[in-house]
Amino acid sequence: MDELNRRVDPLRLRRDVEFLADRPRSRNRAPEAMRRAEAHVARELAAAGWRTERQPFDVRWRLGGTDGGGERAVALQVRLHRRLTGANLVARLPEADDRPTVVVGAHLDTVDASPGADDNASGVAALLEIARLLGGLRRPPAVTLLFFDMEELGMIGSRFAARELGRGRQVAGMICLESVGCFATAPGTQGMPAGFRAAFPHAAAQVRAGGRRGDFTLVVHRRATARAASAWRRAARAAEPSLPALTLRDPRPNGLLGALAGLVVPPLLHLDRSDHASFWNAGIPALMLTSTANFRNPHYHRPTDTPDTLDYGRLASVAVATAATAASW
Repeated sequence: MDELNRRVDPLRLRRDVEFLADRPRSRNRAPEAMRRAEAHVARELAAAGWRTERQPFDVRWRLGGTDGGGERAVALQVRLHRRLTGANLVARLPEADDRPTVVVGAHLDTVDASPGADDNASGVAALLEIARLLGGLRRPPAVTLLFFDMEELGMIGSRFAARELGRGRQVAGMICLESVGCFATAPGTQGMPAGFRAAFPHAAAQVRAGGRRGDFTLVVHRRATARAASAWRRAARAAEPSLPALTLRDPRPNGLLGALAGLVVPPLLHLDRSDHASFWNAGIPALMLTSTANFRNPHYHRPTDTPDTLDYGRLASVAVATAATAASW
């Protein structure tokens, strides 16, 4: 941890966010911006010693969401897509061995009209910083980095990636970085979805005991990733600056049964709102790190989601804690 704390650079994180979040990024709505973002990611990964592969996909008749923008949660707006063509970026260290891999991922796209600094240039920037931190270790860790396409359309890219990974190398687990850069220390800045208190009384009590301050990272996990969630919380505590974490266990099982249970208990649907859910549904252990998106950030899915609204010191702590957890999984 000491080495990671010394090497992490909040200014580097800010530069990545500023480069990415100067315009919306979407395969369908803003394809040139997506190509520009992909090129930036590939350059930064190469400089950090990672080998990057572009994995295109072409899928038909997929249920998903809409990237039309607005403050509503995209995952709660169902659409049937006739055909979608996109690509994920996959990166590995050349010297890594064939141990079961840990996937760390973030989505590259945004909704329409939003530059997406928090959602999700913050996650992409943290992932690039994790690449730099892990690339400098003496023994290359068995970690795979994934930059997902079309998360805003219903996790289309990660659904493809989870299936492809499941056919090849064994995956020990997955960490998803979703809107991880917004923090607020004033009382009353942290909201909760309807039904959250009834579904998760202990977590709700912790939020209330903290004065409903949005100064923590939420770690959403299931039984299979409880140990990894605890490891992330310990690493975040040891980061500089120290970062509070609230761990929240999703009680559902992995696979189709868990996905269907969300339809019965609506508060659980909010725990599915990023690419980790694709890995859960494929039976792969996963956890999500988030600053809770629209329950904290007033700029969610809006043109005002800009780089000046993020906390780069705390974002650096997110990167350090995630690198440490992935390397020791």
